Amino acid sequence: MIKKIYKIADKLIEVNSLYDEVHDYCKDYIAEGVPDFSVETCEEDIEYEREKSKREAVFEGRKVYEYSDGYLEEIAVYRKIAEKMPYYDTILFHGSVISVDGQGFLFTAKSGTGKSTHTRLWRKVFGDRAVMVNDDKPLMKVREDTVTVFGTPYNGKHRIGNNISVKLKGLCILERAEQNSICRVGKHDVYSMLLQQVYRPSDSESMRKTLGLVDRLAEITPLYRLGCNISEEAVEVAYNGMKGAVR
Repeated sequence: MIKKIYKIADKLIEVNSLYDEVHDYCKDYIAEGVPDFSVETCEEDIEYEREKSKREAVFEGRKVYEYSDGYLEEIAVYRKIAEKMPYYDTILFHGSVISVDGQGFLFTAKSGTGKSTHTRLWRKVFGDRAVMVNDDKPLMKVREDTVTVFGTPYNGKHRIGNNISVKLKGLCILERAEQNSICRVGKHDVYSMLLQQVYRPSDSESMRKTLGLVDRLAEITPLYRLGCNISEEAVEVAYNGMKGAVR
Protein backbone atom coordinates (compact mmCIF):
# COMPACT_ATOMS: atom_id res chain seq x y z
CA MET A 1 0.00 0.00 0.00
CA ILE A 2 1.04 3.60 -0.66
CA LYS A 3 0.30 5.83 2.33
CA LYS A 4 0.16 9.64 2.49
CA ILE A 5 -1.70 12.30 4.49
CA TYR A 6 -3.75 15.16 3.03
CA LYS A 7 -5.56 18.12 4.54
CA ILE A 8 -8.97 18.44 2.91
CA ALA A 9 -11.76 20.61 4.34
CA ASP A 10 -9.69 21.18 7.50
CA LYS A 11 -9.40 17.44 8.17
CA LEU A 12 -6.21 15.40 8.05
CA ILE A 13 -6.95 12.28 6.03
CA GLU A 14 -4.64 9.32 5.63
CA VAL A 15 -5.05 7.70 2.21
CA ASN A 16 -3.82 4.15 1.67
CA SER A 17 -3.90 3.23 -2.01
CA LEU A 18 -2.71 0.60 -4.46
CA TYR A 19 -1.65 3.04 -7.19
CA ASP A 20 0.37 6.26 -7.39
CA GLU A 21 -2.28 8.10 -9.44
CA VAL A 22 -4.36 8.76 -6.32
CA HIS A 23 -1.51 10.64 -4.68
CA ASP A 24 -0.56 12.57 -7.80
CA TYR A 25 -4.20 13.69 -8.03
CA CYS A 26 -4.17 14.95 -4.43
CA LYS A 27 -0.63 16.41 -4.34
CA ASP A 28 -1.78 20.02 -3.79
CA TYR A 29 -3.33 18.92 -0.48
CA ILE A 30 -0.36 17.03 0.99
CA ALA A 31 0.07 17.52 4.75
CA GLU A 32 1.60 16.08 7.90
CA GLY A 33 0.23 15.24 11.33
CA VAL A 34 -2.06 12.83 13.12
CA PRO A 35 -4.96 11.97 10.79
CA ASP A 36 -8.56 12.55 11.81
CA PHE A 37 -9.46 9.43 9.86
CA SER A 38 -8.07 7.14 7.19
CA VAL A 39 -9.37 5.49 4.03
CA GLU A 40 -8.01 2.41 2.31
CA THR A 41 -8.84 0.91 -1.06
CA CYS A 42 -8.67 -2.61 -2.42
CA GLU A 43 -9.24 -4.36 -5.72
CA GLU A 44 -12.93 -4.86 -4.87
CA ASP A 45 -13.39 -1.10 -4.60
CA ILE A 46 -11.87 -0.60 -8.04
CA GLU A 47 -14.08 -3.30 -9.56
CA TYR A 48 -17.15 -1.71 -7.94
CA GLU A 49 -16.32 1.63 -9.60
CA ARG A 50 -15.75 -0.09 -12.95
CA GLU A 51 -19.14 -1.80 -12.89
CA LYS A 52 -20.88 1.32 -11.63
CA SER A 53 -19.46 3.44 -14.48
CA LYS A 54 -20.63 0.85 -17.03
CA ARG A 55 -24.15 0.74 -15.59
CA GLU A 56 -24.43 4.52 -15.59
CA ALA A 57 -23.15 4.80 -19.17
CA VAL A 58 -25.70 2.23 -20.40
CA PHE A 59 -28.52 3.89 -18.46
CA GLU A 60 -27.65 7.34 -19.88
CA GLY A 61 -27.03 6.06 -23.40
CA ARG A 62 -23.33 7.00 -23.37
CA LYS A 63 -20.33 5.15 -24.70
CA VAL A 64 -18.87 2.70 -22.21
CA TYR A 65 -15.21 3.59 -21.56
CA GLU A 66 -12.54 1.30 -20.15
CA TYR A 67 -10.94 3.33 -17.38
CA SER A 68 -7.57 2.51 -15.82
CA ASP A 69 -7.40 0.97 -12.36
CA GLY A 70 -5.60 4.09 -11.13
CA TYR A 71 -8.39 6.39 -12.30
CA LEU A 72 -11.08 4.18 -10.80
CA GLU A 73 -9.18 4.12 -7.52
CA GLU A 74 -9.25 7.94 -7.46
CA ILE A 75 -13.04 7.75 -7.57
CA ALA A 76 -13.09 5.08 -4.87
CA VAL A 77 -10.98 7.28 -2.59
CA TYR A 78 -13.20 10.34 -3.02
CA ARG A 79 -16.26 8.18 -2.35
CA LYS A 80 -14.76 6.87 0.89
CA ILE A 81 -13.87 10.40 1.99
CA ALA A 82 -17.37 11.64 1.17
CA GLU A 83 -18.88 8.80 3.20
CA LYS A 84 -17.02 9.91 6.34
CA MET A 85 -17.25 13.70 6.04
CA PRO A 86 -20.85 14.04 7.35
CA TYR A 87 -19.53 12.90 10.75
CA TYR A 88 -17.59 16.20 10.71
CA ASP A 89 -20.63 18.29 9.64
CA THR A 90 -19.32 18.38 6.07
CA ILE A 91 -20.97 17.29 2.82
CA LEU A 92 -19.73 16.86 -0.73
CA PHE A 93 -21.80 18.77 -3.27
CA HIS A 94 -21.90 18.72 -7.06
CA GLY A 95 -21.46 22.31 -8.22
CA SER A 96 -19.14 25.06 -9.42
CA VAL A 97 -17.97 27.51 -6.75
CA ILE A 98 -16.30 30.86 -7.38
CA SER A 99 -15.11 33.47 -4.91
CA VAL A 100 -15.44 37.19 -5.64
CA ASP A 101 -13.91 39.61 -3.14
CA GLY A 102 -13.62 36.73 -0.67
CA GLN A 103 -17.26 35.62 -0.84
CA GLY A 104 -18.34 32.28 -2.28
CA PHE A 105 -21.06 31.78 -4.88
CA LEU A 106 -22.11 28.22 -5.70
CA PHE A 107 -23.88 27.28 -8.93
CA THR A 108 -25.46 23.90 -9.39
CA ALA A 109 -27.49 22.41 -12.22
CA LYS A 110 -28.16 19.25 -14.14
CA SER A 111 -25.14 18.07 -16.13
CA GLY A 112 -24.69 19.92 -19.40
CA THR A 113 -26.62 23.04 -18.34
CA GLY A 114 -23.53 25.24 -18.36
CA LYS A 115 -22.51 25.92 -14.75
CA SER A 116 -18.79 25.63 -15.56
CA THR A 117 -19.19 27.96 -18.55
CA HIS A 118 -21.07 30.41 -16.33
CA THR A 119 -18.31 30.55 -13.70
CA ARG A 120 -15.70 30.85 -16.46
CA LEU A 121 -17.51 34.02 -17.52
CA TRP A 122 -17.37 35.24 -13.92
CA ARG A 123 -13.58 34.96 -14.10
CA LYS A 124 -13.61 36.95 -17.34
CA VAL A 125 -15.90 39.69 -16.00
CA PHE A 126 -14.29 40.10 -12.56
CA GLY A 127 -10.68 39.38 -13.46
CA ASP A 128 -8.37 39.21 -10.45
CA ARG A 129 -11.28 39.74 -8.05
CA ALA A 130 -12.52 36.24 -8.91
CA VAL A 131 -10.85 33.03 -7.76
CA MET A 132 -12.11 29.58 -8.62
CA VAL A 133 -12.68 27.42 -5.54
CA ASN A 134 -13.83 24.19 -7.19
CA ASP A 135 -15.47 23.38 -10.51
CA ASP A 136 -17.08 20.05 -9.65
CA LYS A 137 -17.08 18.56 -6.15
CA PRO A 138 -16.52 21.09 -3.35
CA LEU A 139 -16.92 20.16 0.29
CA MET A 140 -19.19 22.30 2.47
CA LYS A 141 -18.91 22.52 6.24
CA VAL A 142 -22.33 23.42 7.62
CA ARG A 143 -22.28 25.17 11.00
CA GLU A 144 -25.16 26.66 12.98
CA ASP A 145 -25.24 29.93 11.07
CA THR A 146 -22.56 29.78 8.36
CA VAL A 147 -21.46 27.50 5.53
CA THR A 148 -17.80 27.30 4.51
CA VAL A 149 -16.92 25.94 1.07
CA PHE A 150 -13.60 24.17 0.53
CA GLY A 151 -11.68 23.36 -2.59
CA THR A 152 -10.92 19.67 -3.08
CA PRO A 153 -8.69 17.65 -5.41
CA TYR A 154 -11.88 16.56 -7.18
CA ASN A 155 -12.33 19.68 -9.30
CA GLY A 156 -13.61 18.45 -12.66
CA LYS A 157 -12.12 17.21 -15.90
CA HIS A 158 -10.31 20.52 -16.50
CA ARG A 159 -8.88 20.53 -12.93
CA ILE A 160 -10.07 24.07 -12.16
CA GLY A 161 -9.90 24.96 -8.48
CA ASN A 162 -7.71 25.95 -5.57
CA ASN A 163 -6.87 24.70 -2.09
CA ILE A 164 -8.77 27.51 -0.38
CA SER A 165 -11.95 28.04 1.61
CA VAL A 166 -14.59 30.81 1.58
CA LYS A 167 -17.83 31.61 3.33
CA LEU A 168 -20.84 30.82 1.13
CA LYS A 169 -22.76 33.96 0.15
CA GLY A 170 -25.43 32.22 -1.91
CA LEU A 171 -26.40 28.99 -3.66
CA CYS A 172 -27.97 29.25 -7.11
CA ILE A 173 -29.82 26.74 -9.26
CA LEU A 174 -28.87 27.51 -12.85
CA GLU A 175 -31.36 26.94 -15.68
CA ARG A 176 -31.11 27.78 -19.38
CA ALA A 177 -33.32 30.66 -20.54
CA GLU A 178 -33.43 33.20 -23.38
CA GLN A 179 -33.60 36.12 -20.95
CA ASN A 180 -31.46 36.48 -17.85
CA SER A 181 -33.30 36.73 -14.57
CA ILE A 182 -32.73 35.77 -10.95
CA CYS A 183 -35.11 35.33 -8.03
CA ARG A 184 -34.85 34.31 -4.40
CA VAL A 185 -36.46 30.94 -3.69
CA GLY A 186 -37.39 29.03 -0.59
CA LYS A 187 -36.12 25.76 0.78
CA HIS A 188 -39.08 23.75 -0.48
CA ASP A 189 -38.71 25.16 -4.01
CA VAL A 190 -35.28 23.61 -4.50
CA TYR A 191 -34.99 20.92 -1.83
CA SER A 192 -35.30 18.02 -4.27
CA MET A 193 -32.51 19.53 -6.40
CA LEU A 194 -30.27 19.90 -3.34
CA LEU A 195 -30.79 16.22 -2.54
CA GLN A 196 -29.93 15.28 -6.12
CA GLN A 197 -26.69 17.27 -6.05
CA VAL A 198 -25.37 16.29 -2.61
CA TYR A 199 -23.36 13.09 -2.23
CA ARG A 200 -25.68 10.51 -0.68
CA PRO A 201 -23.75 8.04 1.50
CA SER A 202 -24.52 4.33 1.50
CA ASP A 203 -24.01 4.16 5.27
CA SER A 204 -27.36 4.79 6.96
CA GLU A 205 -26.01 6.89 9.83
CA SER A 206 -23.89 8.99 7.48
CA MET A 207 -26.97 9.48 5.28
CA ARG A 208 -29.03 10.56 8.29
CA LYS A 209 -26.41 13.16 9.13
CA THR A 210 -26.29 14.28 5.48
CA LEU A 211 -30.03 14.93 5.42
CA GLY A 212 -29.75 17.00 8.59
CA LEU A 213 -26.90 19.04 7.09
CA VAL A 214 -28.83 19.65 3.86
CA ASP A 215 -31.78 20.86 5.94
CA ARG A 216 -29.56 23.30 7.81
CA LEU A 217 -27.81 24.40 4.61
CA ALA A 218 -31.16 25.25 3.03
CA GLU A 219 -32.32 27.15 6.10
CA ILE A 220 -29.28 29.40 6.60
CA THR A 221 -28.12 29.94 2.99
CA PRO A 222 -29.75 32.40 0.58
CA LEU A 223 -31.13 30.28 -2.29
CA TYR A 224 -31.71 31.50 -5.84
CA ARG A 225 -32.88 30.36 -9.25
CA LEU A 226 -31.10 31.87 -12.24
CA GLY A 227 -32.55 31.85 -15.75
CA CYS A 228 -29.40 32.19 -17.81
CA ASN A 229 -28.41 32.50 -21.47
CA ILE A 230 -24.69 31.98 -20.70
CA SER A 231 -23.46 35.51 -21.37
CA GLU A 232 -21.56 38.23 -19.54
CA GLU A 233 -24.91 39.90 -18.89
CA ALA A 234 -25.97 36.73 -17.05
CA VAL A 235 -22.96 37.20 -14.76
CA GLU A 236 -24.05 40.76 -13.92
CA VAL A 237 -27.62 39.64 -13.25
CA ALA A 238 -26.48 36.76 -11.04
CA TYR A 239 -23.93 38.76 -9.08
CA ASN A 240 -26.19 41.75 -8.48
CA GLY A 241 -29.04 39.49 -7.43
CA MET A 242 -26.97 37.42 -5.04
CA LYS A 243 -24.80 40.22 -3.73
CA GLY A 244 -27.67 42.65 -3.30
CA ALA A 245 -25.69 45.59 -4.67
CA VAL A 246 -24.67 47.04 -8.00
CA ARG A 247 -21.12 46.17 -9.00
